[in-house]
Parts: sequence; structure tokens; C-alpha cells
Amino acid sequence: MTAEVHSAQPVSDTATPVDPEQIEAARARAAALPVDQQLSMTEAARGHLERTFAGDDSALGLRLGIKKSGCSGFAYVMDAAREIHDDDLWFDCDGVPIITDEASFPAIRGSTLDYVVEGLTRMLHVNNPNVEDSCGCGESFTVRDED
Repeated sequence: MTAEVHSAQPVSDTATPVDPEQIEAARARAAALPVDQQLSMTEAARGHLERTFAGDDSALGLRLGIKKSGCSGFAYVMDAAREIHDDDLWFDCDGVPIITDEASFPAIRGSTLDYVVEGLTRMLHVNNPNVEDSCGCGESFTVRDED
């Protein structure tokens, strides 16, 4: 799969006003997709992100993307979304949006974000039905070619 990638945006001390029309357009693009391709999150992930973004008025939701990385090809990039781009998709997940760009979307379509606790480790984990293989360390992955 060839994909342009979107990395997390840098954190800015000043909040940039977000155009409500851009948000609605991003929501409409996401809502037009088949339900089985839309992004979702578990209750555990939603609770974690609500706590993480509490008091951060500039955070619109979670930005989820991919970047070329590691031995298998791609890695996930997650950060607070602070702006909306013209190619973004906005998935409403019970009050906590997941925002991604159209270039990253084919590699993550149909994914569910989860918050996993394993011993002392706590992390956001992407349950991605498109992953064909991942490296031994679990940091990177490859996706199936689109039919």
C-alpha cells in the first residue's frame, strides 16, 4: 500500500480558532462512509481520553494517523487534534472525536481504539482489521493491499 502519511501536529501555546464549517464537512465525509469502515472506540478509551483532554480547551479530540516507520512499514501517530484540515474525517465516538486524514484512512478503516492496562503498562491500542503483519516489537505494521 502506498500512502502519504500524516504525523501529529505540534502543540501550540495559542489556540487557533476552528471553522465550524470545516468540522461539519469533516463529520459529513466520515458519516458518508459505510458503518463497518468507520472508526470507533471502547468505553475504556473514551474514559481515558476524556480524562486526558479535561481542561484542554484547544483539544478537539484525538488525531489518529500513520507514518512510515520501523521494520514493517507503518506506525500509528496519536496526538490531540487542535485544528481541522480540508482532508480530515471526523468520527463522533460518544462525545470524543477521532480525527484522521484521508491519506491515513485506508490503513486504519474499521479500527477500534481501546485503552489497555497490562501490569504497569497503560496504552491506547488500535484494534485494526487491516493489519497483515507486524514486527516482533509491535511498533510497526503492514496492511493488506486494497482490492
